[in-house]
Amino acid sequence: MKFNAVYAVFVAGAVLFGCNQSGGESGGESSGKKLVVGATMLSMQNEFIVNVSDEMGSRAKALDVELITVDAERSALKQVEQVESFIAQGVDAIIMNPCEVEASSPAVKLAMNAKIPIINVNSETSSKPTAFVGSDDTESARIAMKYIAEKLGGKGNVLIMHGFMGQAAQIKRDAGAKEILKANSGLKLLAEQSGEWDRAKAMSLTENWIQSYGNQINAIFAHNDEMGMGAVKALEAAGMKNKVIVISVDAIPDALQAVKKGTLDATIYQNAAQQGGTAIETAVKAAKKEAFKEEVLVPFQLVTKENVEEFLK
Repeated sequence: MKFNAVYAVFVAGAVLFGCNQSGGESGGESSGKKLVVGATMLSMQNEFIVNVSDEMGSRAKALDVELITVDAERSALKQVEQVESFIAQGVDAIIMNPCEVEASSPAVKLAMNAKIPIINVNSETSSKPTAFVGSDDTESARIAMKYIAEKLGGKGNVLIMHGFMGQAAQIKRDAGAKEILKANSGLKLLAEQSGEWDRAKAMSLTENWIQSYGNQINAIFAHNDEMGMGAVKALEAAGMKNKVIVISVDAIPDALQAVKKGTLDATIYQNAAQQGGTAIETAVKAAKKEAFKEEVLVPFQLVTKENVEEFLK
């Protein structure tokens, strides 16, 4: 009887072990432990990216998933190495917030070759991942430039402040902005340069533009709010803010408060929480070999003083 009882426990354990193993076949060595997801983020110095990451953490906790998050610090090379490390650790799925369209692409290929699902969040690569969760960046720029065209009555001088060159959001926001500029012959592009998604760099760049163009400047489109806020600060210091329209993208808390105060004219709301939460959910489904959407596009929304209260928490 004692032998039979021991044998029954052994068989039950083996069945349980087998069931748990099958859940992590996509590359993870889960061995009965909870699912492990590795995430590499563009930069944890960027408020919007931090918001995406925070929601990923909350959702992972709710789903009882272990999330390992690392900061690529804007380096595509470092990001590829981080994905290699995740593969070596045998994670069940990888989430990547790509630093660059081309230079981060080898990471996608490495994960796919290792048969580990890789989900791109917020930004894209030229290599196709298992799934993409984000927004259509071209549309955000169209919304921004249409706002500028409307406020200027279709005539005026515009400056464009780019994000980190070579990143999907920068490329697509540039394309969307140029599309609307082309359709509005009365709008003239005075200059364009990268502020690298950074508030301090954007402030310095705007100061240079003020010296070069002065009162010729009618509007600034900044590819993200960090840069938009830097531009506003420089314009305020020069006593020019009431003469120049500034619009940016993301609707981070700082920007929403600035829109409420009237210092930032408008921002484009990008839903960080929805992107982060959906990325984790997609990663978990892919790891468990359940059905998932290969592309989830979260819509952008224009935020002005008229509707800003809807977005303030």
